[in-house]
Amino acid sequence: MGTETVIRPSTGWFNVDLAGLWRYRDLLWLLVHRDFVSKYKQTVLGPLWFVIQPLLTTLVFAVVFGKIAHIPTDGAPPFLFYLTGLLGWNFFAGTFTATSNTLAGNAGIFGKVYFPRLVVPLATVISGFIAMAIQLATLLPIWAWYRFGSPGGAALHLSWTVLLLPIVLLQIAILSFGAGLWMSALTAKYRDFAFLSSFLVQLWMYATPVIYPFSAIPARWRWVAAINPMTVPVDVIKSMFLGHGAVAPAHALLSTAVTLAILFGGLAIFGKVERTFVDTV
Repeated sequence: MGTETVIRPSTGWFNVDLAGLWRYRDLLWLLVHRDFVSKYKQTVLGPLWFVIQPLLTTLVFAVVFGKIAHIPTDGAPPFLFYLTGLLGWNFFAGTFTATSNTLAGNAGIFGKVYFPRLVVPLATVISGFIAMAIQLATLLPIWAWYRFGSPGGAALHLSWTVLLLPIVLLQIAILSFGAGLWMSALTAKYRDFAFLSSFLVQLWMYATPVIYPFSAIPARWRWVAAINPMTVPVDVIKSMFLGHGAVAPAHALLSTAVTLAILFGGLAIFGKVERTFVDTV
């Protein structure tokens, strides 16, 4: 006799089918491969764009914000300062943007076959880790050149907190996943949010210490800046590679709390919208 599978609608606001995600792990890895390969398919340079894009962005930042605007970099070389800040930010922005289109962009697939809908945004986060690893591999030799080949390199040193890099990247992944679920659910109901997504990412970056040091914010207002859950991860990554940071334990706790609130809220709203979104897209 064959196996009978019964598919029941989810109930309640928060219902994550972890067992279902595990059963469809093969599909998860297929989607990871699809997301990574299709992004630069039919391009001449292919995955090299994962290296070229952050380098070009860093160069523009170094000229505009370093040479023209003279924004301080806590004594670190401007190019290295901006490249280090972009490491965590690019991971978040790329994953958030891709996850934001989960429901609307895959409506055709969702309407034909059943699988846990969270598989698609989860695959986006995992493929984002691959892109981030490539950018990290780009940062390390540049950091080594500044450390051992430039006159002011003695001021640079790896902090012991570099051992916490996997935890920091995990927080960024959780944040981009949760925020992307929020935007995906809102976009499925109201297409206006599709136009606001890229604008939101730009505003969010300027509210995050990517192009300026966290220490430039007056001490009494740093807890307000830490409410932005990307502030702490970006500054911690800078402190790992540059040796300068102003994050206090209270800031880290606040950032973690906001990140978890966004995650659970995103899971709840995504779970509610996914039940009926096929009828509205």
